[in-house]
Amino acid sequence: MRIIILGAGRVGESVAETLVSEANDLTVVDPDPARVHALEERLDLRGVVGNGIQPSVLRHAGADDCDLFIACTSLDETNLVTCKIAHDVFGIPTTIARLRSPEFRQGDKLLEKEGFAVDHVICPEESVTRYIHQLIEHPEALQVLKFSQNQARLVAVRVAGGSRLAESSIGEFREQHPDVPMRIVAVYRSDHELPCEGDTRVRAGDEIFVLTDRENVRRALHAIGNPDRPVRRVMVAGGGRVGLRLARGLVGQCEVKIIEANRQRAEYLAAELPADTLVLQGDCADEDLLLDENVGDMDLFIALTNDDEDNIMSAMLAKRLGARRVIALINRRVYADMMQGSAIDIAISPSHAVIGELLMHVRRGAVAAVHSLRRGTAEALEGIAHGDAKTSHIVGRRIEQIRLPQGARVGAIVREREGVARTIEPTHDTVIETGDHVIIFLPHKRMLREVEKLFQVRATFF
Repeated sequence: MRIIILGAGRVGESVAETLVSEANDLTVVDPDPARVHALEERLDLRGVVGNGIQPSVLRHAGADDCDLFIACTSLDETNLVTCKIAHDVFGIPTTIARLRSPEFRQGDKLLEKEGFAVDHVICPEESVTRYIHQLIEHPEALQVLKFSQNQARLVAVRVAGGSRLAESSIGEFREQHPDVPMRIVAVYRSDHELPCEGDTRVRAGDEIFVLTDRENVRRALHAIGNPDRPVRRVMVAGGGRVGLRLARGLVGQCEVKIIEANRQRAEYLAAELPADTLVLQGDCADEDLLLDENVGDMDLFIALTNDDEDNIMSAMLAKRLGARRVIALINRRVYADMMQGSAIDIAISPSHAVIGELLMHVRRGAVAAVHSLRRGTAEALEGIAHGDAKTSHIVGRRIEQIRLPQGARVGAIVREREGVARTIEPTHDTVIETGDHVIIFLPHKRMLREVEKLFQVRATFF
């Protein structure tokens, strides 16, 4: 696929890193020569220096033969105008725009072909906020991902010492909880994947991925047996776009305190938020301030400033002072990787939060959703089975007959009958039917192309 990415900032760089590894013909456009040259040296892509609003620059980048245009600069107006140019001048079939303003929503008339011609909207701030809300709803989880229009969920959990699953084999655990519709699809120990077999013994500290349906997430987490305490008190470090979005969403749900370093911004937050939301002006890494505000009583401390180092330091300090769980927003991928498994419980990368939304627009075949896992090394893919036994690689075949790459495994099947969707826990002899949504766990990204081909319908001739 020929793809043009406008903007070589943090989001654009992360998108380029993901897409270039999948053999796409990639071109990145940015007015900053240093950014463009740095990407060219590090990644197998073509860089073009210039202002993407100018049609001549886009033509030089190959817009005449482009399949997908992704505008992810930091300015909404630039992204909107360039999508319009990409569609009207060059006829690029699919455009994606990064839009920060809540004034522009997917499906708005202004974004239709007659308007700015934006096919899909991505907003890292909104994606991060949704992600954090999922973690607040399920405080035992490290990650909660939705499939098949929210019918199925993939939940990542770190097994706690003393939980029901610790020191049990997967087979023993299933025998103890036969009535809980869940499937363990992966087990990681010290960043190494273990065989997901019945005799695989799980230890405290292991990271596991569990697939279940929406109604049974709570039952599955309860069966695992990690400590389950609802989040009632939240302290947020940083009152920027994400911090404000999050605080608004938690009104009436949690007791919220926000620490903001900038006095003018703090005054704005105090005016925008309800009176029972406490806004403090100060340094989030100030130990005395955190102690005075009883950070040790917090169920959750979330560091959301624009500075990675401040987020890391304040989150680690809050954890040391007694906060039950801490989350840090970390833009630099190398920092986020280093912090996994440290005193910081969860490190969130804004770029990773939107990668899944982008990936499903560049996947081949009938792919409904794709989510990046474990900092981009693994993925979970939802494909829709089409055709029949003659035209499809999977329809009419048992799970054991499907030629999946070694290590890939089917985690769940969502099947709709008479308007009612239900999640099926697959066995080796489960037969795939046309229309099934098949959720597959892939331990390595290199398996994607092979799995995507399974969902492509073959032409037949008589």
